[in-house]
Amino acid sequence: MQVVIGSIAMVLCLAKLPVAATDDTGNWPRFRGPESMPVANHPNLPERWSTTENVEWVAQVPGVGWSSPIVWDGKIFLTAATSEQAMKQPSLGTDFSNEYVAELRAEGLSSEETNARLYARDREMPHEIVIRLVLYCYELETGKLLWEREVYHGNPPGGRHRKNSFASETPVTDGERIYVYFGHLGLYAYDFEGREVWATPLKLYQKVRDFGTGASPALHGNSVFVLNDNEDQGFIAAFDKRTGKELWRTARDVGERRKTGWATPFVWENALRTELVTVGPGAVISYDLDGSELWRMKRLAVVTIQSPFAWDGRLFVTSGSAGGRNKPIAAIRPGGSGDITPAERVNKNDHVVWFNPLAGGTYLPTPLVYDRALYVLYAKGIFARYDVDTGERVFRARIAPGAAAFTTSPWAYNGKVFTMSEEGDTFVIEAGEEYRLLGVNSLNEWVMATPAIVGDRLLIRTQHRLYSIRNR
Repeated sequence: MQVVIGSIAMVLCLAKLPVAATDDTGNWPRFRGPESMPVANHPNLPERWSTTENVEWVAQVPGVGWSSPIVWDGKIFLTAATSEQAMKQPSLGTDFSNEYVAELRAEGLSSEETNARLYARDREMPHEIVIRLVLYCYELETGKLLWEREVYHGNPPGGRHRKNSFASETPVTDGERIYVYFGHLGLYAYDFEGREVWATPLKLYQKVRDFGTGASPALHGNSVFVLNDNEDQGFIAAFDKRTGKELWRTARDVGERRKTGWATPFVWENALRTELVTVGPGAVISYDLDGSELWRMKRLAVVTIQSPFAWDGRLFVTSGSAGGRNKPIAAIRPGGSGDITPAERVNKNDHVVWFNPLAGGTYLPTPLVYDRALYVLYAKGIFARYDVDTGERVFRARIAPGAAAFTTSPWAYNGKVFTMSEEGDTFVIEAGEEYRLLGVNSLNEWVMATPAIVGDRLLIRTQHRLYSIRNR
């Protein structure tokens, strides 16, 4: 779920070297940054921190939410769900507790009954809690809370997995308004003073096992795009950013029995055209900006959480969990039409540069390209480097003993790749052809939101706090 999830900024390939993730004004307008691939090169970005070291400021964030912070013109925006009742706390990793499974089996339950009990324990359902969904605005320089706006108050429209939150979708901004999307509830626009501009309610669609939502919106021109892959009728839709009016909606046919997904759509501006790329169960599908399908590539996993991104004129897509049958990473050229799925064993064609059927399976984190290498972080604590031109693996290593639960996507700058565990430990890894761990920075708190890179600052959202990390 983006659930949560993931993080990454822009690489402009002048001389094929990484450049700043943010523009000259230091803006970070959407999930994973301006171009959905977080790589920066500010020489003073921090490489060491703790709860006290290199902390410019720390702000309390009420409630729970795994949306990432976005930044524009010195203001930080993020969402959360608050409640007067205690919310179910996150669970570490992606596996059920072996002890609890053993207890259920000792009761003589069937597999179906065991699964039902397991999922019931790990979900929070609408009748169990009353929440407020809130948009917060903080000052970048000081961390001061400037304003908060209640978007909704009541029972949540749908359930959530305890590892998810009721506010996992990251807002997006164009510098004039903040567009806030709650997948079970609707799409909203606020100005920078916190005034609601418009509100567009959306129908509740059933997610698999009531695990909740997590796909963030995308923005291009005058359109806000939302992707909603669900068990009822998945769709990709565009809304007028000025009025909230729905411009078009295209039904999704992914061809899989399970239809729920959590991947954020990506606007791919390539040399030939601008495309809206979506990863869903079993397939990646690209649309034009009017919602007509351009091409699709199958042989993807049923579990789709990671988001697409582009580098050096190529599109990169991945999907899958560790136990899944398909868990590929693929690099795709622009200009495709119809079904561009590569044949098995061949794994490439005129539009697919390479297709590595076993490289993905990261489950939650999205990979990134840095210094002409593809770095992949797996949810269970494995880190790998792949050749960006061929898809061949260079190395694969365990990050550190005991580090086995990762949701946040990696980011990179100054010759280093950063991977943050759910327990708040950031592992600093040298960007090179051999695995080398340089250090560990600990915040001692749950982290599942993707950080933002703003100039020489790193903004990290933990379960209860927002840190501005900056070299003193």
